[in-house]
Amino acid sequence: MSFEFLEPVSDIVAAHAKLLSENALGGQIGIHTAESGVPSLEKVDIAILGVCENRNDIDFLGETLGFDTIRKSLYELYPGNWSARIVDLGDIKPGNEVSDTYYLVQEVLSILLQKNCIPIILGGSQDIVYAQYRSFDILERMVNLVNVDSKFDLGDSSKPITNKSFVGKVIVEQPYNLFNYSNIGYQTYFNAQEEIDLIEKLYFDAYRLGEVISDVTVVEPIMRDADIVAVDLGAINSVSLNGLVTSPNGFDGREICAISRYAGISDKVKSFGIYEFKNFKNEEVASLLIAQMIWYFIEGVNYRSNELNVKNLHSTMHYNVPVEDEILSFYKSAKTGRWWIEIPFISSGNNKLKRHTLLPCTYNDYESACNQVIPERWYKAKQKNEV
Repeated sequence: MSFEFLEPVSDIVAAHAKLLSENALGGQIGIHTAESGVPSLEKVDIAILGVCENRNDIDFLGETLGFDTIRKSLYELYPGNWSARIVDLGDIKPGNEVSDTYYLVQEVLSILLQKNCIPIILGGSQDIVYAQYRSFDILERMVNLVNVDSKFDLGDSSKPITNKSFVGKVIVEQPYNLFNYSNIGYQTYFNAQEEIDLIEKLYFDAYRLGEVISDVTVVEPIMRDADIVAVDLGAINSVSLNGLVTSPNGFDGREICAISRYAGISDKVKSFGIYEFKNFKNEEVASLLIAQMIWYFIEGVNYRSNELNVKNLHSTMHYNVPVEDEILSFYKSAKTGRWWIEIPFISSGNNKLKRHTLLPCTYNDYESACNQVIPERWYKAKQKNEV
């Protein structure tokens, strides 16, 4: 499949990039322009992709999307001491039907996945996450989705998909590849009690905004176990986004950049999307914050520890902790000091589950187990494994 249908970065942004210092990001990355065409994906680690689709936004009023201000802000930033090779593939424009856009997104992301190239998706409405998730079908294994959002977005899966119901579609539609869904930053008053109860019933993870703000490090083990990360800009407060969203409560700029870095530093995260961008008159502040979120994600990718097989490393420390009638098995990395807990694998004939035997956790989880308290995430993962 060629990428001929991809729209190049606008001439204005391409010209802007040429005026920047050669040390700025705009001078360091491969950019899809009308003049130079689509950059080669050979040995590329990260690809930026715009998806100008917002027709399934429940508040859609015919607006068109563009990401020029975000790209200008991003290109002006200076990279850290990075080794990752980065390209900007330009944009996927809306197809004749929204389903056509989903198809193109899924195809492009599937190709990037197969090339071990991490896509950073700049999106309109968040229902695009459904296509982001479906791109993993090609790997034929279970995946974990983390959604940074003030709402669960479960919706009514029996009705057509919207940006407020895509998670319901992910859960119920075949092929069933979702092992775990985690929400970071939900605000109780934005979610029906029935949805909160359903999240609990399905043994999914949900972390309230206040819980994360009081200690943003709780995000790290969640991201360490994620394959797909989606960020709804509605999870950020309106002050930080200069009015792009209307909620007074939410993450501030520092917190959302820390969360983005945790997503990047995770050895498992293979797909990162930022959604619900809307063009408006004073979008410069919002665009700069989004550019900085992307910068922090890339920064994280550059500092990955490659500990996916931590259990098999000779330097890894192993602790067995008896709790009630269980023996919990903990592993600690000598390199990073990070912790994992083993989930007993139930042989159900479903080979998709085999990779989910080691669950990222914290030292506090180990301490709790030593005090005869079973960690909640371990219990939920074990319950899902037994279904």
